[in-house]
Amino acid sequence: MKSPYKLILVLLIILSGRIAWADLNGSAHDFSSKAWSGGQICTICHTPHNSQTAVVPLWNHGATTASFTLYSSPTFKASTTQPTGASRACLSCHDGTVALDTFGGKTGTTLLAGRTLLGNDLSNDHPISFIYDSALAVSVAGLRDPSAAPSGLGGTIRDNLLFNDRLECASCHDVHNSHNQANLLVKNNSGSALCLTCHVK
Repeated sequence: MKSPYKLILVLLIILSGRIAWADLNGSAHDFSSKAWSGGQICTICHTPHNSQTAVVPLWNHGATTASFTLYSSPTFKASTTQPTGASRACLSCHDGTVALDTFGGKTGTTLLAGRTLLGNDLSNDHPISFIYDSALAVSVAGLRDPSAAPSGLGGTIRDNLLFNDRLECASCHDVHNSHNQANLLVKNNSGSALCLTCHVK
């Protein structure tokens, strides 16, 4: 007999997919009008079967294997690693080495260009894939304690913006556009409100 919890999980995934689709519709991540998409929105990144779980759950897109030049600064006290998890998923299009239409086992040819193309030099971008915890906040003047400071999204920074205590691309950018903000941000950045969530200036 199948567990009722599995059924509930499947229903939640289906419902969250519908909610995400509604928010993705018309956003910068809606590729359904592109000939190579087959009119699909979700399958370019996600699949329920034969996914690449090493990247993110249900991942269907080609994954970058690039090595990245990381951000560094004399004032940056966190130790960085090559991009992980959610950030590696983002860079699987935004580094320019994997085509947008590389998904579902197909190799595509449509590469990003322009300001959305980050390349593999991340040294002039906000650092990602580093542990942002209370210890870091204590050691760096001007950082809020992520376990105590509110995110402005209903919980703390740690609750709402970090991934296993790591700051990732998706800490600031909402790939599914569920907050309906410019540049796929997780919250409005008027008056640098998003920046000031973590930084005390």
